[in-house]
Amino acid sequence: MTTLRTRLIPSHSLAVHERPRWLNVPFNGRADGRLNTGHAGVLLVERRGSYPLIDLRILKTSAQQGEVESGTRRKIKRLLSFQRYCHASRLLRGLVPHTPGSLHLLDDDYLGQAAHMLSKVGTWNFDIFLFDRLTNGNSLVTLMCHLFNVYGLIHHFQLDMVKLHRFLGMVQEDYHSQNPYHNAVHAADVTQAMYCYLKEPKLAEQLSPLDVFLGLMAAAAHDVDHPGVNQPFLIKTRHHLASLYQNTSVLESHHWRSTVGMLRESGLLSHLPADMSQDMEQQLGSLILATDISRQNEFLLTFREHLDNQDLDLQLASHRHFILQIALKCADVCNPCRVWELSRQWSERVCEEFYRQGDLERKFDLEISPLCNQQADSVPSIQIGFISYIVEPLFEEWHRFTEPSLLSQTMMGHLHKNKARWSRLRYAHTPSDTQTHSHAEEPEPEGGGGEGEDIP
Repeated sequence: MTTLRTRLIPSHSLAVHERPRWLNVPFNGRADGRLNTGHAGVLLVERRGSYPLIDLRILKTSAQQGEVESGTRRKIKRLLSFQRYCHASRLLRGLVPHTPGSLHLLDDDYLGQAAHMLSKVGTWNFDIFLFDRLTNGNSLVTLMCHLFNVYGLIHHFQLDMVKLHRFLGMVQEDYHSQNPYHNAVHAADVTQAMYCYLKEPKLAEQLSPLDVFLGLMAAAAHDVDHPGVNQPFLIKTRHHLASLYQNTSVLESHHWRSTVGMLRESGLLSHLPADMSQDMEQQLGSLILATDISRQNEFLLTFREHLDNQDLDLQLASHRHFILQIALKCADVCNPCRVWELSRQWSERVCEEFYRQGDLERKFDLEISPLCNQQADSVPSIQIGFISYIVEPLFEEWHRFTEPSLLSQTMMGHLHKNKARWSRLRYAHTPSDTQTHSHAEEPEPEGGGGEGEDIP
C-alpha cells in the first residue's frame, strides 16, 4: 500500500488578491465563488497513486479472477502501444499539420476506424466503448491529444509534447480499470460530452483558449483515482481521506489534488509563470469540486436564478467559469441523455459499482448505503430516481440556456425516451426479465440524432 505524500504550499501564495490580473476569474469551488483549500488555506498536493485501494478481492468471482490474472498482460500491452504511439508520432518527429483538423497525432496503427471515429468526435452518438477498444485502452489519451490539436492548445500554451503525453498517461493509468463505472472510459466519455458542450453556439464564440483548456482538463481528470466507493463509505470506515478533507467533498478534493500532483510531477505547466500555473490549478479545483453531487441544488438554484434574471454575461470571465462548472456537471451525468444502447450500458455499470459497495458493507456488517442493495434496488428504479431528481432538473435549465440548441433538443429527446423505457422495465421481476425486456425495446433511429453536431 502506497503512502500519502503531500506537498505544502504556503497559504500566502494562494491569496486571491495575488492572482494574475490578466485572468479575472475567481477561485470559486462553490457556486458563490468560494473555494475550499483544506486546512488554513493550505493546498495539499497528493502524488499519483496515493490512494490506498479498497480491497475488493472478497467480491471476485472465478470469471473476475481470470480478469485480474490477465490484468498485467493487458497493462503491458497498453503500455507498449502507448510507447509506440509516443515514439512514432509524426508530431514528435517534427512534422506540423497543415490543417487544424489533422489527425497527425495518430500513428498508422491507429488510422482507419479509430481515425474515422475521431473525425466524428463532435457527434452525440459517439460510441466511447468502441473507441476505447480501437485505441487499445488508450481512449482518454488519444481523445485528449486530438482535442488539444483541434483547438490549437499545444501551440497556444507552448506545451511540451513529451510532458503532455506523460501527464495524460499518468491520468489514464490512475483511473482504476477494475471499477465498472468510474474508470478511464468514463473520463473519456465525459471529455467527449464536454467537447460537444464547448461547441454549443451560445458558448463557443465566447470561450478563450484558457477556458477550453480548463474545461477539457477538468473533464479528463475529474474522477482520477476513484476507489469505486462513495463518500459515505469513506466516512463510516474512517478512511484517512475523509479525515483529511473533513468529510466534505472528499473524493472531489482527492481528484483535484491528485491532478495537481500529476501536473507538477509531469512538469506540464512548469514553463509558465508560477502565479499563472497556480491560478490554473485553482480553477481546475473549482471545476472538479463542482461535480460533487451533494452540491447539486447549490449550483442548480444559482443557474436557475441567472436564467430567470437574464443576467449571464459571457464576456465576464467569472460567468464563463460558472457555465464551465455547469457544463462539466452536465457532462458528468449525461448518460441518460445518450442513445439507449449506450445509456443502458452506463446504467448497468454504475449500478454494478453500487452493488459491489453494498456487498462490501454487508461483508463487514456495515449499514448498506442507499442504492447499493441489489436485493432491494433494481437498475430501473435507480435510474428513474436519478433521472427525476438529478438529470432532468439540470438539463431542463441547460436547455433554457442553449435557447435551445439542436444538441440540447436531441439530448432531451433521448432523456424522455430512456426514462419511459426504464419505467416499463421497472415492472420486470427478475434480471432475466429485465434483459429480455431491454432487448425487446424498439430500435433507436439510425444515427441516434445529433448529426448536425459534427466538427466544422
